[in-house]
Amino acid sequence: MKTLTISGTVRKNKGSKDATTLRKAGSVPCVLYGGKEQVFFSVQANQFSKLLYSPDAYLVNLNLDGKEIKAIVQDSQFDKISDEVTHVDFLEALPGKSLKVKLPVLTTGSPPGVKKGGKLQVKIRRLSIKGQVEDIPDHVTLDVNGLDLGDSIKVKDMKLDKLQLLDPANAAVVSVKMTREAELPATPGAAAAAVPGAAAAPAPGAAPAAAAPGAAPAAAAKKEEKPAAKK
Repeated sequence: MKTLTISGTVRKNKGSKDATTLRKAGSVPCVLYGGKEQVFFSVQANQFSKLLYSPDAYLVNLNLDGKEIKAIVQDSQFDKISDEVTHVDFLEALPGKSLKVKLPVLTTGSPPGVKKGGKLQVKIRRLSIKGQVEDIPDHVTLDVNGLDLGDSIKVKDMKLDKLQLLDPANAAVVSVKMTREAELPATPGAAAAAVPGAAAAPAPGAAPAAAAPGAAPAAAAKKEEKPAAKK
């Protein structure tokens, strides 16, 4: 996994009143658990810009008053109006202990189904996996070169070395969906309509189309013209 260092300060006071004071000062209340004891601390909000507003998964090197602790983000909360981060939960990454994380899904290749008019869809953008921190990658890459129209890659089709997939086995991760244009059959006369000036053939037994009013031949119109009066 990618690593990121964040510095924090252990909180002396706890509770909602102290948390509100921290937020007004530009800090975010945080908690670390999974180790011997819970640790409550605060982090300057601007340190979360890369960690929380990114699709990548990170192993965080927490520096709490000079003490280094490895952890991952387990949960985060945001303000409903401002979308600013209001609280972050960290899970300590202990050696030999399995962690549950969500990894972003990336695709590689050109599916034959897309060349036939289909559309590649990523159904699960972040896969839930379980494994030891040293075995967890930055992301999961799926080769979609073999996907034709209507094909998909399900969770049960995937194999990740030393990792356990936690999403439902029959859930489709990526698929090539047939678009409406690919489903519609070619309609008769479409080729003729595509040629400028080409008229569609009349249906069997149909009367010829009536001429539009005022569409009489130009020659007939000339015969009806009266000679100009002589002066």
